[in-house]
Amino acid sequence: MSRIDLTINGQSKRFDVPGETLLVDLLRDQAGLTGTHIGCDTSQCGACVVRVDGATVKSCTILAMQCAGGRIETIEGIAKGKELHPVQAAFSENHALQCGYCTPGFVITAIDIIETNPQGLDAQTVREELHGNICRCTGYNNIVAAILDAAQRMGVPVQATGERS
Repeated sequence: MSRIDLTINGQSKRFDVPGETLLVDLLRDQAGLTGTHIGCDTSQCGACVVRVDGATVKSCTILAMQCAGGRIETIEGIAKGKELHPVQAAFSENHALQCGYCTPGFVITAIDIIETNPQGLDAQTVREELHGNICRCTGYNNIVAAILDAAQRMGVPVQATGERS
């Protein structure tokens, strides 16, 4: 058992964890943050995506110990009180979710896509950047539309594409 310190959604926390504990398990079981989902156990689906020190990672592929001293951001930490993050609002308004299981991973990934493309986005770029996230319920058109909508809300230029928005 090792003791690690993490800052999760802006709050400093200390955990005692066995060395083999995955970050996703620490978040769900010890921190009580169940918005991060375990979808496939093979690192394929992206339902477990969180940000570690500003970088998106699949939390099912990283040990909690590797994050010691780090800053973790989960889906629970992106809204400001009752005010949704622009990506969350765009997902809701563009009907970019159905069962919602994959949505937290898509939202965290979308934030990263928007923040790493401040020069502008188009549908093709969004589709390419979503390569590590899988939705089993719906097509991706509304997800792409939501990300482009959120990008505009966040001041990132969006190139017209002729796709449904």
